[in-house]
Amino acid sequence: MTELQVQVFGTRKSKETRAAERFFKERKIKIHFVDLKERPIAKGELTRFVQKFGLNALLDLTGKAYERSNLAYLRTTEDGVIAKVIDDPELLRLPLVRAGKHLTVGEDIEGWKAMLAGS
Repeated sequence: MTELQVQVFGTRKSKETRAAERFFKERKIKIHFVDLKERPIAKGELTRFVQKFGLNALLDLTGKAYERSNLAYLRTTEDGVIAKVIDDPELLRLPLVRAGKHLTVGEDIEGWKAMLAGS
């Protein structure tokens, strides 16, 4: 059995991101944290989440960043929205968590438990 490695994409000030970090650390799972304020998510990485959940499921539709972005009113392509999200990670429901082929969006304790069970 290989050791489970988890990638957590988020920001330091996101309480949901901190919850994910705590969840995995408490279970002694090695995490690789990617601070989206310091390093934007790669388009290919983001595309994996979009393909699984759809773009709207990744957006924090109730957040201030979404309100400020005017995305609700802009007519834009999915690629246009993805470019905006890469520039402004606060548009995302954080954290995005990946362990192998398992992906979760937002604070998803059941999803995280499933990652551990599937390892």
